[in-house]
Amino acid sequence: MGHNVQGVKIPHSEQIFVGGEWIAPSSSQRIDVINPATEEPVLQVADAQEADVDSAVAAARAAFDQGPWPRLSHAERAEYLRAFARGVRSRREQFAALQSIQMGLVYKEAVFAADWSAGRFDYYADLAADFPFIERHPTSAGGNLGLLVREPVGVVGAIIPWNSPLTLMAPKLAPALLAGCTVVLKPSSVTPGEAYLLAEIAREIGLPAGVLNVVTARRGVSERLVRDPRVDKISFTGGTEAGRKIASILGDRIARYSLELGGKSAAVILDDYDVEKAATVLAASGVRMTGQVCAGLTRIIVPRRRHDEFVDALSEAIATVSVGDPFDPAVTMGPLATEDHRRRVEGYVAIGKRESRLAAGGGRPEKLERGWYVEPTVFANVDNSARIAQEEIFGPVLSVIPADDEHQAVDIANDSVFGLNATVFSNDIGRVYAAARRLRSGTVGHNAFRGDYEIAFGGFKQSGIGREGGREGIYPYVEAKTIILDEEPPALVADESGTTGGKR
Repeated sequence: MGHNVQGVKIPHSEQIFVGGEWIAPSSSQRIDVINPATEEPVLQVADAQEADVDSAVAAARAAFDQGPWPRLSHAERAEYLRAFARGVRSRREQFAALQSIQMGLVYKEAVFAADWSAGRFDYYADLAADFPFIERHPTSAGGNLGLLVREPVGVVGAIIPWNSPLTLMAPKLAPALLAGCTVVLKPSSVTPGEAYLLAEIAREIGLPAGVLNVVTARRGVSERLVRDPRVDKISFTGGTEAGRKIASILGDRIARYSLELGGKSAAVILDDYDVEKAATVLAASGVRMTGQVCAGLTRIIVPRRRHDEFVDALSEAIATVSVGDPFDPAVTMGPLATEDHRRRVEGYVAIGKRESRLAAGGGRPEKLERGWYVEPTVFANVDNSARIAQEEIFGPVLSVIPADDEHQAVDIANDSVFGLNATVFSNDIGRVYAAARRLRSGTVGHNAFRGDYEIAFGGFKQSGIGREGGREGIYPYVEAKTIILDEEPPALVADESGTTGGKR
């Protein structure tokens, strides 16, 4: 049983992956996946119910408590990560096509996303050799040897949004698996295909049963995963409202969580920088993934005296964006992911027309009668208190905000409940660094949209809790344990090297 989606075979699409096997869900209900460029259904997947989530959690719990996975060495688990990387690379065109078909990402960007995601598995496999899973410490509490060991947190529920599924799955799965956790993966019902391919890779590489489980479910059923006391940690990427609810549920039972949430990120253009160069960069980043990027630089803060010049340059740059079929090599922006989301973005454009001056876009592209398309849109003379400047739109809608000076520009950038990303445009590295240290943001770039998952990614304030990527990305999946011994045990050296396997 499976589907072919424009040449991409999705095996077992109407089943769920539990305990290392494809099994029938408890219900015959199905979820339709719609191509946003054509508005046509392209795939049906299982609509898992609470009983199915319970089965997936039970399988993950058994794999952690009784299975070999947490008792393998880090080096042994790293080999499975490398096998995942090979599996993703061997299917790169399938993963890429799925993202274009399901959420409208331009295909050439989707190919890059597949390659990048494969790299996350290799990156964490490399960290098996030198991450400090075990540290020696002097002890003042008696004994001759103090150890700080980092044990796997347990069963992880990984909840993934629809905007970039594979690139959001990989930085959760890879460190969780390396740490020794078992996982229940819950993809969005809008873009479930990539999770099915990852499950098939897990089966092909012989991942022990129950280490990775995949269930496709709607939001109401997904809450079951968050509430289940057998789940030790939730790793969630998505909207701040949903993150707030997840945190409140998990706080009630003191469960672990990491949240990568929304953003309303600022680009601060200082008075020494070429506005046309800045406009070209920000127009390109503003339409990336049709603006469906949590870290998108959607608030652009410019010197007041250069505001009009910048708006003209940005409007000209936006006008060159080619909107259309994501598989067309000439296209630089595809549709929004869902019909409901297009309505949401159009609603914010209507609000913006009342609050500010529309400088470019604001409608639907000509000659695109089908598909959930919108025009890239620029608003000028936006007050930072306006809704379009404060609320996450998650579309290609840019607000240009004037500032009197550099100090006020940073204050405006910080005047937000979010703090995910920022960029400073200037030729003076000293001014850039000084502004970067003042900005309340998880990432600050220089003269470009930047982010580095080999360092860390995450946000201040309501943009989230915890970090993904880099060495920092392992810490949310481990618990620190102190062990104080009278003498050194025989197995310690092997454990420190991460090479021993089997039960300890």
